[in-house]
Amino acid sequence: MRWMFLLLLVLNVFYYVWHQQEAPLRAKDVTPLNLYRGSQQDIRLLSESGAASRERTSGSTAGNECLFLGGFSRQELIEGLERRLAGMGISAQPASKDLPDADYWLRIAPSSERLLGDVQLQNLSKEFNELKHKIMLCEGVAPTE
Repeated sequence: MRWMFLLLLVLNVFYYVWHQQEAPLRAKDVTPLNLYRGSQQDIRLLSESGAASRERTSGSTAGNECLFLGGFSRQELIEGLERRLAGMGISAQPASKDLPDADYWLRIAPSSERLLGDVQLQNLSKEFNELKHKIMLCEGVAPTE
């Protein structure tokens, strides 16, 4: 029994020395939060920021800004998206070709914008890989003088 105790004691000492050979872990440097803040001094949830931007567009500027879906390079994809939106009960019409970034866009009717939440946009993005959504002026990209 005494030999068993000595064996366990030697093994524990060996185990201790072996683990001390590894480099000790240093604490990670943490940058203070006030350096990250910049111009925004409060913390907002992502769901709150999406709701705030959605409320701004449906508020006083609802006549000037519209939701656009698309950004596709092929006509077939925009037609498929239009059929999918019609199946969801959302009215959309093809936008003019002078929009930036891509050739084909759909303008969502202001009455149907409330039906397209973040969850629906994410599901559509999974279904249509190149799908982008933007809130732009309804009349056109160039300002009228």
